[in-house]
Amino acid sequence: MHPLSSRTLSQLSAAVSTPRYDRSRVRVGIVHLGVGGFHRSHQAMYLDRLMEAGQALDWGICGVGVLPGDRAMAEAMAAQDCLYTLVVTHPDGFLGARVVGSMVEYLLAPDDPEAVVERMADPAVRIVSLTVTEGGYNVSPVTGAFDADEPGVVADLRPGAAPRTSFGLVTEALVRRRERGIAPFTVMSCDNIPGNGDVARGSFAAFAALRDPELGEWVDREVAFPNSMVDRITPATTDVHRAELRRRFGVTDRWPVVCEPWTQWVLEERFVTGRPPLEDVGVQVVDDVEPYELMKLRLLNGSHQAMGYLGALAGHTFMHEVCQDPLFRRFLHGYMDEEATPTLPPVPGIDLDSYKADLIGRFANPNMRDTLARLCAESSDRIPKFLLPVLRANLASGEEIRCSVAVLAGWARYAEGVDDAGRPIQVVDPLRDRLVAAALRQDEDPLAFVSDRELFGDLVDDARFAATYREVLGLLRSRGTRAALEDVLRSP
Repeated sequence: MHPLSSRTLSQLSAAVSTPRYDRSRVRVGIVHLGVGGFHRSHQAMYLDRLMEAGQALDWGICGVGVLPGDRAMAEAMAAQDCLYTLVVTHPDGFLGARVVGSMVEYLLAPDDPEAVVERMADPAVRIVSLTVTEGGYNVSPVTGAFDADEPGVVADLRPGAAPRTSFGLVTEALVRRRERGIAPFTVMSCDNIPGNGDVARGSFAAFAALRDPELGEWVDREVAFPNSMVDRITPATTDVHRAELRRRFGVTDRWPVVCEPWTQWVLEERFVTGRPPLEDVGVQVVDDVEPYELMKLRLLNGSHQAMGYLGALAGHTFMHEVCQDPLFRRFLHGYMDEEATPTLPPVPGIDLDSYKADLIGRFANPNMRDTLARLCAESSDRIPKFLLPVLRANLASGEEIRCSVAVLAGWARYAEGVDDAGRPIQVVDPLRDRLVAAALRQDEDPLAFVSDRELFGDLVDDARFAATYREVLGLLRSRGTRAALEDVLRSP
């Protein structure tokens, strides 16, 4: 067995693809905040492809851990010279393994925020990219307003404070570049939120304005924030994945990444100081990302939510199990075809029927073992972005809403903390206590969960929604998930 590092690359099995480019020649041109599985299966993979083709050696990645919990990743990257194994899992069981070499540095901001700021202030860095999760932009899910009272933001705004949030780190780096006469870098969000670049612009400009109003105007005016759509199912890495990598390929990797074969990245052409030639490795560089973004958020991410809570309540553990269940498959078709698709604009170059068929095939891949627990985590960040726009659009147009309402009612049942068989459910959400408390009041008030106006706005005031929600929640609680879904699918 070979512990992965630069020294052991030449000793790995021929079944493992390794970088043929000279990593000593790779220079940092991108700083990425929030290095997790998705960044490493997606953006870093595309850069690795470019480097393998002899391009973009000046676009190496410096990963940054912003949170104290990122220490484990920092230790893994330090031990492995920032190398990791990307394992692509095919539906037929075939595994492809590639050691990715595009990340050449990793910094942990809580240990040395000054090093992170100075790295971003380096003129060689032209892009700062982000995967900080849907909740990492510190905005209200209803109003989109930046939360100036968040404790980390308040701490970063104190005079002389060492920055500890992504807002503080990025803004301080931009200030130093401005003072030194260096052009600002592009801030490139790769998170699954509508208009991710626009959201990032709003958040970073708002933070900068709290520090200095004129600085906020400068950030809004001079810094580029391209929108993007990103897609690759990437389950959380487990010890099972590590053991399988050792067994199949003889590689000991502290933190490999497992992903599906499918990958897509649609990126807006909006950069102030250049970018890698990503179109050469399959990235779609376009003028307007929104149609692709809405397609993905409402069909893929919305479908994840549609299957997650209801599947877990019915006793399933993995996404492929739910998608192979005929009842849930019918429900998924109902959500995608009758509710999500009618809310979408035309998507250039995309056949939506083929796209949806591909989605179901991807979800049903038994070798991904994507857990419903992962899909159901952080729901208060995801549901407002993935599902509520579909529901609101169909309420406004008078179209079908029952599947969307069933998903929302499923979340409310899930938040009660037990499945249909009485087995405990672990609710993982930044608003867990609030959500669970509301769910446990549903005996006395069936609308208690959806009356949270910070999450749902005025949705509860819509008579058609409220009546449908009461009905479906009642079915879920009295008859169980499977019977409730049969009734939802029978109703016109």
